[in-house]
Amino acid sequence: MSYLRSGVFLAPFHALGENPTLALERDMELLRHLDRLNYHEAWIGEHHSGGFEIIGSPEVFIAAAAERTKHIRLGTGVVSLPYHNPFILADRAVLLDHMTRGRAMLGVGPGALVHDAKKIGIKPENQRRMMNESLDVIVKLLQGETVTQKTDWYDLDDAKLQLPSFTQPVMEMAVAAARSPAGALAAGRHGIGMLSIGGTSHEAMLHHVENWNLYSEQAKLHRHQPHRKNWRLVTLFHIAETREQARENVRYGLDHFCDYFRDVATFPIVPGDILDRYKFLTESGAACIGTPDDAIAHIERLLKGSGGFGAILELAHNWADWGQTQRHYELMARYVHPHFQGSREWRDESYAYARDHHDQFVGQSAAAVQSEIDRLATVRAKAGE
Repeated sequence: MSYLRSGVFLAPFHALGENPTLALERDMELLRHLDRLNYHEAWIGEHHSGGFEIIGSPEVFIAAAAERTKHIRLGTGVVSLPYHNPFILADRAVLLDHMTRGRAMLGVGPGALVHDAKKIGIKPENQRRMMNESLDVIVKLLQGETVTQKTDWYDLDDAKLQLPSFTQPVMEMAVAAARSPAGALAAGRHGIGMLSIGGTSHEAMLHHVENWNLYSEQAKLHRHQPHRKNWRLVTLFHIAETREQARENVRYGLDHFCDYFRDVATFPIVPGDILDRYKFLTESGAACIGTPDDAIAHIERLLKGSGGFGAILELAHNWADWGQTQRHYELMARYVHPHFQGSREWRDESYAYARDHHDQFVGQSAAAVQSEIDRLATVRAKAGE
């Protein structure tokens, strides 16, 4: 089994009744918690409206998080390319790469919320074209090229970065891919990573597999070698010691989350006419709400259905209260991740070897002890002569 990295996709999602300052502080504490639990990475989103996803600058958030963590890698998940001048964005990304000593990653996309784009005069039909234009420039800049290019939304004149990436030869990048093929095509064209979002229902997985095939074809066409380790899949979990406890835990925030996707977000994770959201999420394969064993089975299904990927990312959703949320991540780290990372096998083998030879080793130990007892008795006997 290939090593599977662990991570989170932190939009974040916070119910309207929350104190936003404290909610953001809890997001920061979550990253510290994940760092202690040996999660490999966290991707922080960019959103500007809708009231629920309240981080407006993932770069600022990452800079603060980097000072509070030691190991976890931190990526923009994702920065909306049409909202930014590509030269300035590339320069900020390189700064983060240096500040974090290589823990920063640049995740990009076209922008998920239409109302975000509307507020700055961007039409939805232009977003993917703008993403591609920007990404082409950013990749060239990070590779040390000088760019002169004018479009209807930026004008670059001898643009060249003054710093190379800290990560050599270039900092890690990824493109978000949902149902549209645009993200997969862009990622493959540049040979960078792909972030598959949009759910893991049986229907959604068909789209993800199709996007991987597009990614792979496009990568080979542009002389890049596609590696599944660069494919990250985002899904939904909440686990507890029992299924009953997990279901009870998510009563806290599941409806707020589903309402947001019904009322505001671009696509509903749960259709508006669904009354039993728990049943829909678990039976469709969109989410795992259960035990560590259920989480293992959920990931194994996704691995089998996709053909394999390099990292499983949990969409951070606040379905449970803070205490139960922390417990969920602890259970994932203690009992689920090791199953896919090979960290227990050597211990199991060592234990099994010792167990299977126990009688032999006990006999040898007893004989060694008796030998010392007999040797001492002989010494004493000679001394008394």
